[in-house]
Amino acid sequence: MTHFEKAPAKINLSLDVLRKRHDGYHDVEMIMTTVDLADRIELNTLEEDRVEVSLWSRYVPNDERNLAYKAAIAFKQKYNITKGVHIKIEKVIPVSAGLGGGSTDAAAVLRGLNQLWNMNIPLDELAELGSTLGSDIPFCVYGSTGIAKGFGEIVEKLPSPPPFWVVLAKPDIGVSTRTIFQRVKMDEIAHPNTNAVIEALYEKDFDKLCDNIGNSLEAITASLHPEVLRIKEKMRQAGASGVLMSGSGPTVYGLVEQQSKAQRIYNGMKGFCQEVYLVRLIG
Repeated sequence: MTHFEKAPAKINLSLDVLRKRHDGYHDVEMIMTTVDLADRIELNTLEEDRVEVSLWSRYVPNDERNLAYKAAIAFKQKYNITKGVHIKIEKVIPVSAGLGGGSTDAAAVLRGLNQLWNMNIPLDELAELGSTLGSDIPFCVYGSTGIAKGFGEIVEKLPSPPPFWVVLAKPDIGVSTRTIFQRVKMDEIAHPNTNAVIEALYEKDFDKLCDNIGNSLEAITASLHPEVLRIKEKMRQAGASGVLMSGSGPTVYGLVEQQSKAQRIYNGMKGFCQEVYLVRLIG
């Protein structure tokens, strides 16, 4: 038995760090939406009770450190599955980029195993299981557009943004989310206007959305990797309407209404940055 599942990347329209918790994690509010840059997951049932992961990437492990592997183990343990699974991952989303690559792969495995083994488990239950593995996984289980609260485990659906193009530009560095959160100083970070972003989504107001996107982690990542600010400035100069770092970075995105302008910005950024993508929303 074989099942295929798409694992789309996400961008953060807003990321606010609210407080540090007693357990060392941070409470956050993150508004995210999915884009059509996606990994492809192939799941094949094994008769033996084991999990295998295969992928072609220098940067992603294929053993128990892999989030997709962890998702399969968690699924099997939760539902007492004695069959095994081979997980083939075709990586397209850049690694350690702030685009949720590992999380969306894990979420796709949860959804895919649910289909492969005809389990009929509600998405809410899969999202709850995903929350034990990583803070972005619950949102990625649902996809589309939503706000994640707590440490990411509470997800509420939001209206899709108005249609626009997204130019993604990632410098040739990787960023550890844990490292960035360890540097958060609550009395120093900036807080985006989350409510204004939500209003812009309900009103389908592109300009209002661009005026209010924000990321509490951006200044921290940029202090370690000044390339982030250089890419932001280059993208603004090229004419992107809203420019922001996604997640803990280092990928910067630009929001553009017209396809022709988006194509020009994409072409210009390719001469400036190694990994550049032009994508649409699927949220």
